[in-house]
Amino acid sequence: MKIFVIAGEASGDKLGAAVMEGLSTLAPGISFDGVGGPLMEAQGLHSRFPMEELSVMGLLEVLPKYRHLKRRIRETADAVLASGAAALLTIDSPDFCLRVARLVRAARPDFKTVHYVAPSVWAWRPGRGQKMAEVVDHVLAILPFEPPLMQAAGMSCDFVGHPVVAEARGTPEAAAAFRETHMIEENQPVVLCLPGSRAGEVRRLGPRFDEALMRLRDREPGLRVVVPTVRGVAPMVRDMSARWPVAPIVLEDAVDKAAAFAAADLALAASGTVSLELAAYRVPMVIGYDMAPLTRAIIGRLLKIDTVTLVNLVSETRAIPEFLGKRCKPGLMAQALLDLLEHPDAVEKQQEAMEATMQRLGEGGDPPGLRAARSVLNFLDKT
Repeated sequence: MKIFVIAGEASGDKLGAAVMEGLSTLAPGISFDGVGGPLMEAQGLHSRFPMEELSVMGLLEVLPKYRHLKRRIRETADAVLASGAAALLTIDSPDFCLRVARLVRAARPDFKTVHYVAPSVWAWRPGRGQKMAEVVDHVLAILPFEPPLMQAAGMSCDFVGHPVVAEARGTPEAAAAFRETHMIEENQPVVLCLPGSRAGEVRRLGPRFDEALMRLRDREPGLRVVVPTVRGVAPMVRDMSARWPVAPIVLEDAVDKAAAFAAADLALAASGTVSLELAAYRVPMVIGYDMAPLTRAIIGRLLKIDTVTLVNLVSETRAIPEFLGKRCKPGLMAQALLDLLEHPDAVEKQQEAMEATMQRLGEGGDPPGLRAARSVLNFLDKT
């Protein structure tokens, strides 16, 4: 049996490699065709073209490459149809993947299609589910409340666990070594500052986050700030923090970041998956986020939920304080961080919510890649 797999960015490459490993374990002799990155290639995929061609975000970035991307969509759909594959498995990147699926479905209405990572119809634009159902048969969901929504839209769907539960974590020994390396005393609080991984997020949130943390340091002079970041925005982060009275520890290395998460007492973070990464370490957190005024106004009208923090949503609590839009102010965030340092009951509520979140995401069970592979094979067996 052959599966045609498509991923368009680094996170999809990681998901794709895990499900391919699971499929190879459960169905020895299975083969793969498609598009992916180095992790998927390590699992036996010969990518038809570099996955990085698809890692384009934003209108200004897409427009110059529009004709090339449109050609790649057509080429990939033709390759799916000619591959002899039993099914098409698309992973996230809906702008590319679902366009390929639509062309495949138009040529072969009976061709089996599976999509990994459900669209966030629970947050905004619920019509995306029905539109996706026109070209997708089965969905692999990473949040436990998504299957009923996908089923209501007309697709079968299994919750397969969130990838955060399978990620390697820093150990207590690594945390102790991190503190020793950076000469952080046992009684000095370590606070993670996580203003996002994109330049626009760092520009918008960075100054507010550092102001909040400087205010917190006025109350906690021994505070040490650690800024885990990525290569693309590391110079911007360093420039941003150059004016701080006590320079933060800026980290790019993944192993160092894991050790810092294990050593952390507290975090101020942008909204997003990072809240689940912090929950995996049971790090108490405050969430802040803002967008450009026009985007904020549009999204604000479309949102269907009263919290955007995934820990709050999955745990069905509102334990994690969040400061969004006009409320994303240094003073408010600094006070919320101070409350966590001074009130153990607030920390306890957060940790209960984080414990529930990680259990509901699949912590302690089979790896998500294996669960996803089992779901794909069960779907194919039934159809």
